[in-house]
Amino acid sequence: MEVTVKLFAYFRDGRFKEAASTLSDEETTPRNVIESLAIDMDDVGVIMVNNRHAAADYRLHNNDVLAIFPRIGGG
Repeated sequence: MEVTVKLFAYFRDGRFKEAASTLSDEETTPRNVIESLAIDMDDVGVIMVNNRHAAADYRLHNNDVLAIFPRIGGG
């Protein structure tokens, strides 16, 4: 199964700049991908799959596009 992963803001630092495709098994979730990229789940603000909000435990499908955004603070 192939999934395209897009990272935003400082999540790109030391990883990849635009998007990367990853081959995964059939039981892959956003949480699995995030952990494989050494991103702390506490730092994740928004997870989107195919331009829709998704839970960390959503089961990904072939050709999905996973976007991972960090928490943003300020005021």
